[in-house]
Amino acid sequence: MLLTLPDILNTEELHQARQALDDAPWTDGRESAGTQAREVKNNQQLPHDSEAAQAIRALVLRGLDRSPRFFSAVLPLKVFTPRVNRYRGDSNAYGNHIDNAVRVLQGGQRVRTDVSCTVFLNDPADYDGGELVVTDTYGEHRIKLPAGHAVIYPGTSLHQVSPVTRGERLACFFWVQSLVRSDEHRRLLFDLDMNLLALRQRHGETPETTALTGTYHNLLRLWSDT
Repeated sequence: MLLTLPDILNTEELHQARQALDDAPWTDGRESAGTQAREVKNNQQLPHDSEAAQAIRALVLRGLDRSPRFFSAVLPLKVFTPRVNRYRGDSNAYGNHIDNAVRVLQGGQRVRTDVSCTVFLNDPADYDGGELVVTDTYGEHRIKLPAGHAVIYPGTSLHQVSPVTRGERLACFFWVQSLVRSDEHRRLLFDLDMNLLALRQRHGETPETTALTGTYHNLLRLWSDT
């Protein structure tokens, strides 16, 4: 499921993020890439423990906590520590690749990368190119969102960031291990949850919404892995 999440960061939080990036210590993004990805990765990243990375990470995680849509679509169990990257100049693209199936947190805990997420930190008018291009059975999806908006997509997807030919593209990215491993099952649960919400807003609580809520939770109980 490919889904956009509006306003994960508000205007004030975006301002704080951009302030944190002033004089930030950017490094070669290939340092964190696997053997295959290193061949096509050409960007910059903030060191994992830098003050700027920690400040932006905290803003993004708080924003996600406020988003019912994120929780409903992803059903997060574990979140890999968010990272921050930049595309510009000669470090301006990331070719086609599929993310590693498992990432390891600093404490050694493993995170299965069921869902990938990118939070855009600057506006599309700031740069040319730089689209996130996700390829699936329906073809290519080119994503370039306003600052503060996010996109989620299956970690199994072939994807790339097209070359930035003007300006710079700033983003925060991370992976989530979901309670529900299957993307198809997550999509069904999300659709059911969104339609239940719409029914409640239109008719209030009814015997039918109560019964369908039970169906939702029974499916979640059937498919979840904690």
